[in-house]
Order: sequence, then structure tokens, then C-alpha cells
Amino acid sequence: MNDEALLDEGRRVVGVEARALDALADRLDERFVEACRLVAASTGRIIVSGIGKSGIVARKIAATLTSTGTPATFLHPVEGLHGDLGIVGPDDVVLLLSKSGETTELDGLLDYLLRVGVPVVAFTGRIDSSLARNAEVVLDCSVAEEACPMDLAPTSSTTVTQALGDALAVSVLQLKGFRSEDFARFHPGGALGRKLTIRVSDVMVADDYPSVPVEAPMRAALVPIAEQRGTVPVVDSQHRLVGVVTAGDLMRLMEHREVDWFEVPISEVMTTGPLTARPEERGAAVVHRLEERGIMAAPVVDADGRLVGVVHLHDLMRAGVV
Repeated sequence: MNDEALLDEGRRVVGVEARALDALADRLDERFVEACRLVAASTGRIIVSGIGKSGIVARKIAATLTSTGTPATFLHPVEGLHGDLGIVGPDDVVLLLSKSGETTELDGLLDYLLRVGVPVVAFTGRIDSSLARNAEVVLDCSVAEEACPMDLAPTSSTTVTQALGDALAVSVLQLKGFRSEDFARFHPGGALGRKLTIRVSDVMVADDYPSVPVEAPMRAALVPIAEQRGTVPVVDSQHRLVGVVTAGDLMRLMEHREVDWFEVPISEVMTTGPLTARPEERGAAVVHRLEERGIMAAPVVDADGRLVGVVHLHDLMRAGVV
């Protein structure tokens, strides 16, 4: 195959799988709603099982459920019959994955679940299969074709099953009212944990951060601008923020040589209504606002609008928020 043929093949595969996902979205119905409510109402764990490629997808679905507030675990269907069935409790819900719905390795596990009355949600490509007939809820994972040119290797079918598992997990987290704060509790480590848990108060410069009074002349801002990375808050007599003056403001003022800029009132130069942050805000939210406005720092104020510090974009970046 030449380069163009390889590109064509890659595009064909992506197209086949994209069409399979579109078809999946179109056929979601009340059975999906029933599965979501069954999983959300479970007071035990969600057990996810499958063999081969379905087993790999099952592990990912279990991991996604767990990380979004629904305790889940993968159970190998064969190992389950050799002692691991002890992890299945009466309050659990089991998700069984099988393209054909006739996977021999699932038979023993399914028989056990039916005997003890554990509800089963089937992810299968055949809604007339024995797995589908014995499940409490059946989710249709069928595909018109695999992306494999021989229509053999699980490709479109595993993509559809994975997407359906993601749809279930995300819908359940919405149903359960799972918030970003909850997500942060389950992901305290690494870059994701830092992004979700770092607050403005963790990185802001707070101790005696210099400010200038609104009635002062520009000369009073020269040293603070030089020492504080070019952004100085302007406050009133109650230490409430009324504006900011920056190195850019100073440079623009100095361009007017005919003006005695030393004595120009800060109130005539400052930016009123500046972007601010609150100490309890997540750092990631402030980074977004700073980048959106194209500025490097924001004063931090309390509930009464009083200045408590300044947060800098570079400090947030060094803390791993972005």
C-alpha cells in the first residue's frame, strides 16, 4: 500500500466506527434509562464482566464508573467460577458484555446470578441471544459491520460498547448529582488532582501585598509596580478594591511627555472594575478568566470587596493548575 492508500484505509475505519456510533445514539431508548436508574439505585457495587476484547472494555467501564462516584469492579467470568464469585453481593448490579450474547464462558456466571437474584444488564450485539433473554435490561450494541476488512476483528463493536459504557457512567453521575468537587476527591494525585483541588488561597501572594490609595499620585505606584510584577491594586480608605494600575498604564502615561505624569492622580489612570478572584475559587477557573482577558494577575478580594492578595498566572502554572 502506498501512503495515500494507507490514509484512505485509516479514514475508512474511522468512518465505519463513526457511523456505528451515530446508529447507537439513534437507538438509545427507555432501556438505557432503565439501566441508568438500576445502576444509580444500587446500594452495592457494579460488577462488570466479559471475556476477550469485551473483557478489556469491561475493565474500562468499571474504571470509569468508579472514578465518577459509582463503585465498580471487573470480574473475570472464568475466575469467578473458581472462587471469585464471593465478591458478588445481593445489592450489586452486574453488567455482562458479549457481542454474540452466546459466550460460553459467561454461561456459568449468568446461571449463578440468576439463582441468587442479582440483576443483570446485558451489553450485546444480539438482542435475541440467550444472554439478552435472561437479562433484566438489554442494551443493543449491534453494528452494521466491523471496521476490519474481513468483518472479523472486534473494532466497531468494541467502540460502540465502550461508548455505551461511557454514556451509562456519565448519565448516572448526572443522575446522582456527582460534582467536580466529588471528582477531585477521587483524583487527588497527579496533574488532574492539582487542577481540581488547588484553590486561589493556596497560591496567591497575600502577606502585606502592597496597594496604593485611590487619592495618591502616580509617583506612589512606581516602586510597587516594579516590585510586584507590574500589577498594583488601588484601594479606598476601607481597603476595598476600586481598581488596578499596571506597568502598561504607566508606560502609556509616560508617552505623553507634556504631562507631569508623576503628579497625575492614580484615579485617572487606573482600570476600574478589574477582573478579581475569591480565595475559595478553584485555580483552574481563574486561569481560564485570566487567559480569556489576556492579563497576568488578578486582585483577590473577600466577600466585602476588601483586598486580601493578588494571584498571578505564572504562580498558578507553577502549581500545576494548567
